[in-house]
Amino acid sequence: MYRKMGLLIWVSVCFTLAHVALHTDSMAVMSVDLGSEWIKIAIVKPGVPMEIVLNKESRRKTPVAVALKETERLFGDSAVAMSAKNPKVVFRYLQNLLGKLLENPQVELYRKRFPEHRLVAAEPRGTVLYKVSDELYYSPEELLGMVLNYSRILAQDFAEQPIKDLVITVPVFFNQAERRAVVQAAQMAGLKVLQLINDNTAVALNYGVFRRKDINATAQNVMFYDMGSSSTTATIVTYMTTKTKDWGTQPQLQIRGIGFNRNLGGHEMELRLQDHLAKIFNGKKQTSKDVREHPRAMAKLWKEANRVKTVLSANFDHTAQVEGLLDDIDFKAKVTRQEFEELCSDLFEKVADPVHQALRIAEMKMEDIDHVILVGGATRVPKVQEALLAAVGKKELGKNINADEAAAMGAVYQAAALSKAFKVKPFLIRDAALYPIQVEFTRSVEEDGVKNIKHNKRVLFQRMSPYPQRKVITFNRYTDDFEFFVNYGDMGFLCEHDLSIFGSLNLTTARLSGVGASFQKHSNAESKGIKAHFNMDESGILALDRVEAVFETMQDGEPEEESTLTKLGNTISSLFGGGSSEADGKENLTESVQDEEEITSKSEKETQEELEQLIGKATFSGQDSNHPEEQDDEQTEEKQTEETKKGENKSEKSETPNDQPDDAGKEEAKDPELNKTEELQKLKAPKRLKISEDVTVYLEVKDLPDLSQDEMSQSQKKLQDLTDRDHQKHEREKAANSLEAFIFETQDKLHQEEYQLVSTPDERDKISGKLSAASNWLDEDGYTATTKELKTKLSELRKLCKDLFFKVEERRKWPDRLAALDSMLNHSSIFLKGASLLPEDDQIFTEVELNTLEKVITETSTWKNTTVKEQNNLKPTETPVLLSKDIEAKLALLDREVKYLLNKAKFAKPKPRKSKNTTTQEAQNATQEEKNATAAESDKNIPPVKETEEDTESKEAKPGEAPPTASPTEKATSEGEEATLPEPVETESSEGTVEKKPESKPDKHPPDEL
Repeated sequence: MYRKMGLLIWVSVCFTLAHVALHTDSMAVMSVDLGSEWIKIAIVKPGVPMEIVLNKESRRKTPVAVALKETERLFGDSAVAMSAKNPKVVFRYLQNLLGKLLENPQVELYRKRFPEHRLVAAEPRGTVLYKVSDELYYSPEELLGMVLNYSRILAQDFAEQPIKDLVITVPVFFNQAERRAVVQAAQMAGLKVLQLINDNTAVALNYGVFRRKDINATAQNVMFYDMGSSSTTATIVTYMTTKTKDWGTQPQLQIRGIGFNRNLGGHEMELRLQDHLAKIFNGKKQTSKDVREHPRAMAKLWKEANRVKTVLSANFDHTAQVEGLLDDIDFKAKVTRQEFEELCSDLFEKVADPVHQALRIAEMKMEDIDHVILVGGATRVPKVQEALLAAVGKKELGKNINADEAAAMGAVYQAAALSKAFKVKPFLIRDAALYPIQVEFTRSVEEDGVKNIKHNKRVLFQRMSPYPQRKVITFNRYTDDFEFFVNYGDMGFLCEHDLSIFGSLNLTTARLSGVGASFQKHSNAESKGIKAHFNMDESGILALDRVEAVFETMQDGEPEEESTLTKLGNTISSLFGGGSSEADGKENLTESVQDEEEITSKSEKETQEELEQLIGKATFSGQDSNHPEEQDDEQTEEKQTEETKKGENKSEKSETPNDQPDDAGKEEAKDPELNKTEELQKLKAPKRLKISEDVTVYLEVKDLPDLSQDEMSQSQKKLQDLTDRDHQKHEREKAANSLEAFIFETQDKLHQEEYQLVSTPDERDKISGKLSAASNWLDEDGYTATTKELKTKLSELRKLCKDLFFKVEERRKWPDRLAALDSMLNHSSIFLKGASLLPEDDQIFTEVELNTLEKVITETSTWKNTTVKEQNNLKPTETPVLLSKDIEAKLALLDREVKYLLNKAKFAKPKPRKSKNTTTQEAQNATQEEKNATAAESDKNIPPVKETEEDTESKEAKPGEAPPTASPTEKATSEGEEATLPEPVETESSEGTVEKKPESKPDKHPPDEL
């Protein structure tokens, strides 16, 4: 029974899931591993878990390149191929220009590497623009949006359904401006970014997901060394299980240390090899021209240098050769691995620097690292592996993950986790903010009668602090409008070169308006400060959610009589309301300055939870003793922080000196002598009232101003116009190709025997003339014809050839269709004959059913013979009367009738038969009559009334009563061998009918004496 119920539930669930899938427009999500040279795309859709998307060339990775020709755009390998012909229209390595001003050193390096591009400043932001023509400009964000849109097209073609949601990987060293630029590029393409995930975190997630069973409570430290095309990062990750409130014990990864070099990668190696090949070509002096001054020739050398570098990773030498490099001169030169290593010797010396940086930040030694895993294409260079192996001091380097696809697979797992359409096993991620962020403000102070301006700095997010996370800062001494600044913190850990590339250290200026008005409005209330709510989301982007002025007043204007609970609340509030408060451990080193500002600490949260348990729904928040909205914000912040902290050692949990008052509060709350009636009355009618007034905030972005709404709309329209143009061009090419293919195929068919058989010479001449005219039109005027004209011309030709194609197609179908009909008639006749010969007692079909089948067989056979004969009398050029659709209809009718009878026979129950002979039956009847007579004479021993009642109860259970229980003998039988029903005995009733009764077993007790 339980199996049947389980099966029913399983079928219901499957039906529900299928129903949901059918009524969902799109359930697939995608990820894009956005590298400087390549993109890797992965998708998750129902039935296809975590699959890499193949591009149109069936490759698993696609170059980040866009070619903008006058009438079309090219992407991927097609754009790279175009760079050798016209490098000015091909744009690559867009990642290096995102979020950068024109005077940035990284932009100057880009100009040096790609001198064929003209870069200008975009007004008024000062960012980079590509000048394609005098009237046509493109920003790096717009070009990246084109690449992302192309990625979506590839993913949609692979998934066969629309996709809008995605997760994008970005380098861990991207700052706020660069991250916002990536989000803006996705918005231009009409994509919804679920999250920007650091590429090193995505790799670590992919590594952990496939090794979930190996992660336990013991911390495992793994270093991921990623050398890509343009940059290198080293990341130390700690894996261990942690307990969560919602999911129980789950694995977690924590980013412990990060080291990076923005300009160390395979691209720099290729450029040096390219320059080496150029020197060899110039040294041969086959032409007076300098190959370096010709972008087209240098693009060819760059492509060859890339190929040679790849080959030298597995060979000691290789020959570089370029056909028609310059002035139709072929180039050929031999390059050895030793020469290549000498060209890049200074780069190989920097291989170990990110490792040392990561160890220093994580406060670890190399002995604490269990494994070193290689990621990125440039790690395949043997000299890189040799230098890294010497730096880490390990026996070998881990190569057990896909160096190219690990980030894309980890990102798509996160996309599935964030999507509402999928449910994945939780894997907790504790990412870290690489750059510290602080809040700066000034206020007027008076010392010895002299007023001075004091500049204050408070750390909002410490370096390597976890995110996502919310923070609240409270300004308590401002009573009028003021402003504060959000900037990067101490950046001394960056070298001078990286600091110059980083850009502006100032993030945002926040000007508050309405502070003074709120104080005037609530002049009779006690101020609890101006609270600014900050949020660093999953993408690592900081935002100022809101600012509010908080006040507290007495509801009835009367002081509240202090009870035990009130005294306890005031005591704990005083611990946070005055004096100095400690910082938030290692996570937040913000100092409190005598009620000027406050960042919520974990000790406050613990105290608030104790108070909630103590007085039910009453809440206390930091310095505010009755602040429900602020309490909610702090709960959100601390829950996120605690969830990320649970994977670390237990000793890292913050311990505050306020534990003893909390414990005392618990004991007092558990005292049964408290007056519960008084507590409920005070909770139902609180005296303190919290008032919150929103403060208007004017934000001025300092690092890189965001695009205005008009600028964003213009960029979106520009990209959409290009997409529409590409679509129209594709449709026109498709129509032209279809017309041309139809003309050539039909002209060829006119000379085939089967087409000549069903057509007359005049008909073929007419069709051939039309086809020739259409071909001439296509060659002369087809290049300027619109898509509609091409489709109209194709429709006219198909209509002209319709009858010819119909005759040929029917003749092709006749043999198979007629053979199937003959087979069906044969089987149906055999089945009908067998069913008719069944004995009357065993017959399960009615006469009407058999007659109906016989009629269908006869009519079908007659129709077939008549139609075939008529068709044979027609000429092949005439319209056929034997149609394949009519044969299929006859087949369907026969099949339906036969299947109906077969299903009936399958579920029919056989009629009962007599199984006992007459002699045995008479003897049993005589024995039964003697027993009946004996029972009638022994009325005194067995009362008939009692026997009748018991017999009635055993046969039928009354409603609402339990069914009759088994006798001890029956229970014994059920515990031993399986009980069997007594064989039925046929008896003859008084009416002459035969009845079947169960044969009674002899009683074990002695028979009654007569």
